[in-house]
Amino acid sequence: MRIDLFLKRSRIIKQRDIAKKACDRGMVSISGRPAKPGHQVGAKDIVVVEWPNRRLEFEVLDVPAGNVSKDRAQSLYVVLSDEQLSDDASGFEEP
Repeated sequence: MRIDLFLKRSRIIKQRDIAKKACDRGMVSISGRPAKPGHQVGAKDIVVVEWPNRRLEFEVLDVPAGNVSKDRAQSLYVVLSDEQLSDDASGFEEP
């Protein structure tokens, strides 16, 4: 599954267009490498999403075949770290 679609279906980022833009801006990496929106993600991949004021690292547990319910979305990944960074990025809205 494409990383932009996984981010949307897992509800880490609420809209696919915003997930795509985050990938294009270099804010998303998979196993330490920058990820383009079409990069394929699979179980056991480590994904990092870096916003100006937050860094989220998680491991993919499952890749869904179709749409996912809100309750199931959180079971697709496990958070390894979720750090709040400096608040110097005022004016930027987190996706």
